Amino acid sequence: MDKYCVFGNPIAHSKSPEIHAAYAAQTGQPLAYEKWLAPLDGFAATVQAFIAAGGKGANVTVPFKLEAHKLATALTVRAQAAGAVNTLLFGDDGSITGDNTDGAGLVADIVQNAGVPISGKRVLLLGAGGAARGVVLPILEHRPAALVIANRTVATAEALVEQFGALAGPGVLSACGYAAVQGAYDIIINATSASLSADLPPVPAGAFAPGALALDMMYGAQPTVFMQFAASHGAVARDGLGMLVEQAAEAFHLWRGVRPQTGPVLQQLRAKL
Repeated sequence: MDKYCVFGNPIAHSKSPEIHAAYAAQTGQPLAYEKWLAPLDGFAATVQAFIAAGGKGANVTVPFKLEAHKLATALTVRAQAAGAVNTLLFGDDGSITGDNTDGAGLVADIVQNAGVPISGKRVLLLGAGGAARGVVLPILEHRPAALVIANRTVATAEALVEQFGALAGPGVLSACGYAAVQGAYDIIINATSASLSADLPPVPAGAFAPGALALDMMYGAQPTVFMQFAASHGAVARDGLGMLVEQAAEAFHLWRGVRPQTGPVLQQLRAKL
């Protein structure tokens, strides 16, 4: 039985074991998946202990995604671009491949589950931290008409434009402060952590085009403040649960070479919120 886990601190709240157990049952893959609490100052040692115990791969959550990036002996293109790793693959030769499936998970949720194409659309990304950084490349791969990164500290958003500018068409990628957001957008993504403190990023109400998709990377039993605000201004609000399920499917595919069906698992998790 191949062993996988999710590393984090805290970790008790993680839904990853439930998601991967569902994928394993659905695809007939023989694997065991568990939560591993890593000490804040002992991530690398904990990973090595898991490998020694027969671990084949792992997911990585807060606050270890940057450390996982450093620990990897090889990085996928999207992990290099994101500067953070949320998925590890352990080779028999002692290699540790780092991947980042967050952006691919977000894009899959938007395009497949929500049924909203990104191609040719105006996209507004709120925030320029790690969560935002991980999704810029996968969004650009879908060729939006525009991708604007809005952030409190404009220089942080501008650094992302600098990093990814060559991958976008002329004039596609730009950065600004929240107050400088102009016009309406088809897709608005909240990649800030504001929802964790029931706060709202200062996005202008006019940014939501009628019927726009407004997606918050956070999720809970009730709509976040951002989702409520977006819905009150004519947008279709969506939380981050689909992104969670999709990024897990991407990791599962990396480990097992099999792509699970995400729809039933998303429904199952949604019913339990």
